[in-house]
Amino acid sequence: MFNSAITTAGVMLGCDMKAADATITEHRVGLQLYSLRDELKDGLDKVFEKIAAAGYGNVEMFGFSAKDKFFKNEPKAVAEMLKKYSLESTSGHYMLDLFDKEGQGQAVIDASLALGHKYVVIPWFPPEQRKSLDDYKLIAERMNRAAQVCRDGGLKLAYHNHEFEFVKYAGDVSGYDIIMKECDKDLVDLELDLYWVQFAKEDPIEIFKRAPGRFKMWHVKDMLKDEAKSQTEVGSGIVDFTTIFKNAELSGMEHFFVEQENLPVPADANIKKSIGYVKKNLVPLLNKK
Repeated sequence: MFNSAITTAGVMLGCDMKAADATITEHRVGLQLYSLRDELKDGLDKVFEKIAAAGYGNVEMFGFSAKDKFFKNEPKAVAEMLKKYSLESTSGHYMLDLFDKEGQGQAVIDASLALGHKYVVIPWFPPEQRKSLDDYKLIAERMNRAAQVCRDGGLKLAYHNHEFEFVKYAGDVSGYDIIMKECDKDLVDLELDLYWVQFAKEDPIEIFKRAPGRFKMWHVKDMLKDEAKSQTEVGSGIVDFTTIFKNAELSGMEHFFVEQENLPVPADANIKKSIGYVKKNLVPLLNKK
């Protein structure tokens, strides 16, 4: 959270951005929990404490398994930890394979509802599942089935991209083209990872234009202008966040999550540096008409 006053009076990113009389004045910036994965050895409670202390108000979860739940914490206990630090969790990353195993899809639904999620996000597919356009068509079918399970459980499914979805196959068609076309737009929303879009040399604004309003969430992370396209703190690289945030309404964005995957500095330092830039330079852009 930004501060106690905003906590009391804040208008969440979940507001209807297209409502004629809606004015977004305060926001709760999110963080993908994966950013602090190396610190989970100290316990989830301590990680949530660090996230809240850095100024974030929303945590996107990851790491769920039917056996160990969230790093050997039951969903109800995780919900209590979030509440303890005045955090919310509007979404989490869950592997699609869980929906293919008896009972585990329901375990995802139950965990998501316990944490107060709105979205179940599919984060990634292993290489052996995405070797061709036909593979992507199968993935789309599987996501549609999982999305219906989510809808029946009061949740919405979304898909998070990396760079590999933008590889072109025969006919200049990419896996992402198939996902956007074959996934039922009424069932499957999209979480656009802005770093991986930049990595793939794609234009996020042009992607938004292909399906206005469907990109309900973003991952916000930056890229250095080096040969490896290394990640860096938000605001320290070359991603044009100003232009992207000015197109939030076109996107349909409701929530965004800072993510720091592979940085050489301690996680505490980089998540604080990133949120400082986001609060000062990007959140105000969402308030402008």
